[in-house]
Amino acid sequence: MLESLPLYFTFLGTSAGLLAVGLALYILITPHHEIRLIRQGNSAAAYSLGGTAIGMALVLYSTAASTFDVNVLAVWGGIGVVCQLLVYFAASLLIPGLKQGLTEDRTAYGILLGALSIAMGVLNAGALSS
Repeated sequence: MLESLPLYFTFLGTSAGLLAVGLALYILITPHHEIRLIRQGNSAAAYSLGGTAIGMALVLYSTAASTFDVNVLAVWGGIGVVCQLLVYFAASLLIPGLKQGLTEDRTAYGILLGALSIAMGVLNAGALSS
């Protein structure tokens, strides 16, 4: 049982690294500075970023669960994370005033964006596990 411990740590590290990179990219591409807003107590930004983290983690979980090859995890997990980043762009086109709503701590905007990220994460995870 312990002989698979190195593989576990490799998968965990790869997944955590992809999640960290994905969230860093998300923070860089969005114009509303989530971390600063969250530090100021902005709930909308916290819901949005939290939903994005869950959506990305779902994608990485699904990818890791369907392979024993860390290279497959890295490639398909990376593709899944990039697809999750596209959720923000789609949402910003579909929801007028998204940036302003998040910046002004309109909770509904944050919950909606977070929920869209989670929903897309579930769909993305399903597509990656086939």
